[in-house]
Amino acid sequence: MPMLKIFVGTMYGGALDVAEQVKPLFEEAGFEVAILENPVLEDLTGSDTDLALFCVSTTGSGDYPGNFVPFARAIAEQSPGLSSLRYGLIALGDSSYGETFCGAGRQLDELLQGQGAQRLGERLEVDAMETFMADDAALPWAEEWIESQALKVA
Repeated sequence: MPMLKIFVGTMYGGALDVAEQVKPLFEEAGFEVAILENPVLEDLTGSDTDLALFCVSTTGSGDYPGNFVPFARAIAEQSPGLSSLRYGLIALGDSSYGETFCGAGRQLDELLQGQGAQRLGERLEVDAMETFMADDAALPWAEEWIESQALKVA
């Protein structure tokens, strides 16, 4: 059974909630799913990562949440080379912050692609000004992502 790891960057639990809500969709598609709230680089570079999904909220002026900073820093500093990584990205933000809207998700996307990782499909950006519960946007996106990227293995 292939392994999907969901890497969570969250301040107040919104991104974790999204991860927990989409998990059953991937299990139904035939994946073993692990949600990682305090990820370390080895979680990403380990041989058992068949697919990654990042659920990351933005804090401050487009910054990563505190639990995600060491992980993102390790990717940037250690340049692990992620050419075999296929991933999806759900970015949570608030458009009232203007240019820094979904800044953490956008930074992460650039960082991963800079390491050779391949994003499958489009990044989902969830705006707290438009969507009260982020999973209202994330669930249909995840269903479509599984379908459009032919991720079903079961």
